[in-house]
Amino acid sequence: MDIGFIGLGTMGSRVAQNLIKAGHHLRVWNRSRGATDALARLGARPVVSAREAFSGDAVFSMLADDDAVRSVIGELLDGAPKGLVHVNMATISVRLARELGEQHHAHGLEYVAAPVFGRPELAATGKLTIVAAGDKAAIARVQPQLDAVGQRTWPMGDHPEHANVVKLAGNILLAAAVEAMSEVSAMAWRNGVATADLLDVLTNGVFTAPSYQMYGAAIAERRYDPPGFRLALTLKDVRLALAAADVVGVPMPLASVVHDALLEAVANGDGDRDLAAVARVAMRRAGAENGSKAA
Repeated sequence: MDIGFIGLGTMGSRVAQNLIKAGHHLRVWNRSRGATDALARLGARPVVSAREAFSGDAVFSMLADDDAVRSVIGELLDGAPKGLVHVNMATISVRLARELGEQHHAHGLEYVAAPVFGRPELAATGKLTIVAAGDKAAIARVQPQLDAVGQRTWPMGDHPEHANVVKLAGNILLAAAVEAMSEVSAMAWRNGVATADLLDVLTNGVFTAPSYQMYGAAIAERRYDPPGFRLALTLKDVRLALAAADVVGVPMPLASVVHDALLEAVANGDGDRDLAAVARVAMRRAGAENGSKAA
């Protein structure tokens, strides 16, 4: 299949690599050239504009946020080939997802929202969890490509924004789990219990989900760089979830607590570090200098 790919950040570049490995011809575009050059060595064809990538049988995009999606994708719908399937894997607002579905339909294009769960190491091995929503026939057309980058695709119906609701809900749970582990680690540290010992029990004996284990190990080892899921992006997603809740009048007090902890982490210079760095906030509140003392 002839596929365009737009947005080759930490996750997007790994998704693109797996599409190349599956035998697809990729035209790739990114604002910076480094990522496209790396993929060219694997057989992709770099193009000089996003419009050149927004063609063929399908186009995948994985841009950072609403602003990036609006500024790049919004300019490409006019003149795009009719029937093109656009698979948007970015985590964006529910409102924008709904707008994109309507705009693509008005231009005779198919729009599939397919945000993913998983860190870069899972993306590299094609083991992402994909949540997809949109026209069933359009999803079926790109299912082989989704299978090449994910371990399972969970369908969420005909409304693209439903996939983004699920993604934001999942990221709230993830951020809340990391905040909870951070708080109990600070409590245990003040009571003389080593963080590594505490989290070994909790993540390997009680809460054995991969997310707990992965982030628990990062907290215990104070391993915040390089980021697998940048803390500032988590804050962005929590804000999007709170906005979606506000529109429909749903209180989310726990999400608000998590938001404040993430905001405090960003204010203290940890926005570009991994989500696990929110543990520094809990330790700082517990009296550890610079939030870094944990045994």
